[in-house]
Amino acid sequence: MDYIIRRLKQEEVKVLDTFLYEAIFIPEGVEPPARDIINQPELQVYVDGFGNRAGDIGFVAETDGLVVGAVWVRIMDDYGHVDDETPSFAISLLKEYRNYGIGTELMKRMLNELKTCGWKQSSLAVQKKNYAVKMYRDVGFQIVDENEEEYIMVCQLS
Repeated sequence: MDYIIRRLKQEEVKVLDTFLYEAIFIPEGVEPPARDIINQPELQVYVDGFGNRAGDIGFVAETDGLVVGAVWVRIMDDYGHVDDETPSFAISLLKEYRNYGIGTELMKRMLNELKTCGWKQSSLAVQKKNYAVKMYRDVGFQIVDENEEEYIMVCQLS
């Protein structure tokens, strides 16, 4: 599949709402939540005012003029928060574009950008049952904490 990875443009930040919803892990056989779930405060921290704070960085994957995936980071008090010096990841792809390696390339692009910008580490939270756990490990994330449902993972950048 042909695609490009490029910086998220400020005028297209609203696309992150779609990818925030797509990032919600829905186990097999579970009914997806309503789309307005992304308006909950604990999810709005990922997108509210994105691009207006130091440390907000985003990339998208595009094919045939369609944005099919996004990865973005910011310093936020989210599920994957470890400290105020560590940007937290959010990433997702439209369902029909998963399992083509696009997510891995988005992750690698962001990790390289974070290294270039001088960040020491990055973090994320992921449901233990999410198939993406393997991909996160493959690109360098390690489990540093967990609860009943999620892993907190950190990637050392320096």
